[in-house]
Amino acid sequence: MIRGGPTAHKISAFWKKLRQTHQLLVLALPACIFVFVFNYIPLYGLIVAFKNYNYRDGILHSPWNGFENFKFIFTSSDAWVMTRNTLLYNVAFILSTLIVSVTLALLLNQVSKKFIKFHQTALFFPYFISFVIVSYVCLAFLDMNHGYLNTILSWFGKEPVLWYNEPHYWPYILMSVNLWKNAGYYAIIYYTAIISIDSEYFEAAEIDGANIWQQVWSITLPLLKPLMILLVLLQVSRIFFGNFDLFYNVTMNSTLLYPTTDIIDTFVFRALRINGDIGMASAAGFYQSFVGLIIILLTNFVIRRVSKENALF
Repeated sequence: MIRGGPTAHKISAFWKKLRQTHQLLVLALPACIFVFVFNYIPLYGLIVAFKNYNYRDGILHSPWNGFENFKFIFTSSDAWVMTRNTLLYNVAFILSTLIVSVTLALLLNQVSKKFIKFHQTALFFPYFISFVIVSYVCLAFLDMNHGYLNTILSWFGKEPVLWYNEPHYWPYILMSVNLWKNAGYYAIIYYTAIISIDSEYFEAAEIDGANIWQQVWSITLPLLKPLMILLVLLQVSRIFFGNFDLFYNVTMNSTLLYPTTDIIDTFVFRALRINGDIGMASAAGFYQSFVGLIIILLTNFVIRRVSKENALF
């Protein structure tokens, strides 16, 4: 081996770089270990989706059954309904959350600094509330006999509505609950990005005579665009996953609401609870993750073709 050759130079540069960044690496180490332990080590469990799993033989020794576990998902009479609901709800959630959260962030930017902490807390607070509590808050509004909405309807001489028996109302109810729960969280993220924009842009626009709306369209939104694309892509990656807590707890698991509230996650949960078929549940999870991966790759490909600098990778 020749001393001072290209290989020795690369090794020396590597150790020099490591010494310069070792503090940052130590800070990142706990997160890396967490991701490795809980996201990568369990990947060997994917083989359960292709096995006739039983507790006696365990994961490794249970007999293979190929794609039999996937047939349950695709041949079920409810397969189309739950897939349609999962996709449409997630598309509606992504678009409505994007529009409302960006609007809230823009409004926050106009709030007096004296009241900004109050507004931030008020928007952020619902994100931390358990969906079990949220479900009972909804029940307080939607209960047939004592709910606030039916009480208000009675003031106008209207008949009470059996909210938990009427599936056609629930797309709007679930969208409202999702917005109340999550829009504030994303609004704070967008607001943080807005206040980080160099104020010289806005000062120059004011000198040129631009009003507040022209500044929003010409400066704020274009500079928010990369962050908006990033957050939407992250949500698109889970477009085949539904929020189980939202669809199970808020609806009180009412069987009459299944036509408009049943999604892949709640369907698989009930099947697992009734049949105890872990292989089928694993196949559903694998199917959701694989399709989600394909969708995010296609979405990122389209974004890269339109605007390369805004692509995620």
